[in-house]
Amino acid sequence: MRNKINPENPQLRLVRHVVDCLKQGGVVIYPTDTTYGLGCDIFNPKGIKKIYQIKQRDPRKPFSFICSDLAEVSNYAEVSNFAFRILKRHLPGPYTFILEASKVVPESLTTRQKTVGIRIPDNAISRLIVRELGHPLVTTSANISGEDVIQDPELIDERMERMVDMVVDGGVSMGTESSIISLIDDRIEVLREGAGDLSWID
Repeated sequence: MRNKINPENPQLRLVRHVVDCLKQGGVVIYPTDTTYGLGCDIFNPKGIKKIYQIKQRDPRKPFSFICSDLAEVSNYAEVSNFAFRILKRHLPGPYTFILEASKVVPESLTTRQKTVGIRIPDNAISRLIVRELGHPLVTTSANISGEDVIQDPELIDERMERMVDMVVDGGVSMGTESSIISLIDDRIEVLREGAGDLSWID
């Protein structure tokens, strides 16, 4: 099922259809400011397991998740003053920041070092979904591991609609994965160069 939502002014009633699907344990594909994301409620272990199966991904590699704002980030990660200043300056934006996980985060989404990857995309649809859901949303690119990322939601729907419960159509994506930046121990380390300006990092 494809649910077309206005990317500039998301229709709340349509977003609530997505949220209802997520609350019932659904797995959805949705737009971000980078690639389309494949996700579910972070407190849905069956959904997380299904996403691993869809992605054909090593279960030892945890997924990141999307928060709606910085206040929500602080519930799921340990945010030092150093990290907060960086997050405030660069989010919403096309970055995944690695932080120490709080005790609230399910173990399936943390590394052995108890760290997590957190995003606040510059995308009105995904942030509104998270806000209405009341929980962060698992995020990983909507493709099979090792395959090219698809930018067009119609093609995504053709390729993956039978694998998921809903495809949210928010227009063509930029098709570049986020840059991943670790802020552990108040040190900036680029783990993956992707979308977003990195010239601010020495």
